Amino acid sequence: MKLKLILASALLALGVSAQAAPIVIKYSHVVADATPKGQSALKFKELAEKYLPGKVEVQVFPNSQLFGDGKEMEALLLGDVQIIAPSLAKFGKYTKQLQIFDLPFLFDNIQAVDRFQASKEGQALLTSMSSKGILGLGYLHNGMKQLSATRALNKPADAKGLKFRIQPSDVIEAQFKAVGANPQKLAFSEVYQALQSGVVDGQENTWSNIYSKKFHEVQAAITRRQNVHEDDLLKESEIGRRI
Repeated sequence: MKLKLILASALLALGVSAQAAPIVIKYSHVVADATPKGQSALKFKELAEKYLPGKVEVQVFPNSQLFGDGKEMEALLLGDVQIIAPSLAKFGKYTKQLQIFDLPFLFDNIQAVDRFQASKEGQALLTSMSSKGILGLGYLHNGMKQLSATRALNKPADAKGLKFRIQPSDVIEAQFKAVGANPQKLAFSEVYQALQSGVVDGQENTWSNIYSKKFHEVQAAITRRQNVHEDDLLKESEIGRRI
């Protein structure tokens, strides 16, 4: 009788285990679904749930729905979210190594960026924050940066005196100061209102972010950067917390 009870208990435990709730992965980002980053997140959800049916549930939160720029890294470290996809410019607090991608004139073209990121040195950067509990899963293209402002930007001097929203990067801040502009670090979710109200005069972003967030509605001029070196610098990174 004792053997039967033990066996029955084991079978019961197995049945409970087989019906356990799936592992929930919260994937948070700050842009719209209809962007390269947004589409990548949805594809990750599709494939993860396809190949791990019933074992994994991926919940995607776009448009800063769950956490904005200022909180998503903290949320990642606390375990409140498992994957985020911030710009590489936002990791200065955790590592200075990734600031290499904010330097102007470093890469000749986007192919050069790809070669570097695929190299031993580029791949090593993905683990540069592992001691802090953050692991880079890979690099994600999100498009090249464009500038917009309340007036046309045809030469560097045209930016003088204008207030630009920038990402939280000291390197990017120095670039704008070098041409006489006044850079202001603001969360991505605050950009439209800041442009509309005149808190800032311009911003830098990818075409997909500009269009999906309708920045063009509150900017008189959007100018593609003519220098390919600077265009090619903006890359996105999917970062996940080391388990």
